[in-house]
Amino acid sequence: MTRTTELPLEHRYVEGSSTEPVLLLLHGTGGSPDDILALGKELSPNSTMIAPLGPVSEGGAARWFRRLREGVFDVEDVVVRAGQLAEFVEAAREQYGLAGRRLVAAGFSNGANIAAAVALLRPDVLDEVLLFSSMSPLPDEKLPEASATALEGTRVFLANGRQDPMAPLDSSERLVRTFRERGAHVAEYWHPGGHQITLDGLDAARTWLAD
Repeated sequence: MTRTTELPLEHRYVEGSSTEPVLLLLHGTGGSPDDILALGKELSPNSTMIAPLGPVSEGGAARWFRRLREGVFDVEDVVVRAGQLAEFVEAAREQYGLAGRRLVAAGFSNGANIAAAVALLRPDVLDEVLLFSSMSPLPDEKLPEASATALEGTRVFLANGRQDPMAPLDSSERLVRTFRERGAHVAEYWHPGGHQITLDGLDAARTWLAD
């Protein structure tokens, strides 16, 4: 794992092709940078990849922000941690000479939720996200005022299961509405299963990424 004074989060960095998008890879609860790098290899094997480690520990399991119980997030901590991740992305761009490169965040579960939070709160830092098994990370009152052009230029791909007990359908659909109400372009892929990444979902994500 790599950690520098300029980059506050422990992370893995993998150099790749300058012609491919840079992938910011965000693991789920209890995951690790090494775990999520495998997803990056499936999405775009020749990409430069940055995989930070979630800074919050829940009984020894790494997460991106605290939760009060299953499915109930500490929304104040979500806001703080989204800002922390945004600062990490800005510093990583400078540290690794990535200014001007296309950067896409790809996250699973808790990693997808923090990616969504950063895209909503800091679209200047993160404007393309691939969300697997994601749900709405923040209530409307914690978001900037809705505007049909607030997220103009933001691209979102969401792949979720309709029977996902950890990312309830109504919350995931609300996340899609939240992005669209603010002008983001959202592509959806829904599968009939639960909290998982499917092969068809990966295929759809690769097609979206190549667009």
